[in-house]
Amino acid sequence: MAQFFHPSREDLSLTAVLAALGDPARIGIMRKLMHAECGQNCGSIAPCNDMPRSTLSNQLRILREAGLIRTHKQGVENINAVRTEDLEARFPGLLDKIMSLYPIPSADHETLRA
Repeated sequence: MAQFFHPSREDLSLTAVLAALGDPARIGIMRKLMHAECGQNCGSIAPCNDMPRSTLSNQLRILREAGLIRTHKQGVENINAVRTEDLEARFPGLLDKIMSLYPIPSADHETLRA
């Protein structure tokens, strides 16, 4: 079974968080995860439908290793969720502020209202 690396709350680095959020594709993934009521599988959080699975896996790894998301196995799926409590405890208000600076593309806006 795959083991995922998740830094502890104390090991979350502002530099790593900001670097991970410096890519538009990862912002798209985070936006979808933040608006989901529970964890999501990889296919449902791809920022665009034609993103190769290997690219999506790499983007999720970067987010996970920066401490932004937590991934766990559920059957054959990998379920991803934002580490909201850990991020708020370590960097209060940072994630919401960063996400508010990125406009929602019209295609994402339609998805979020559904």
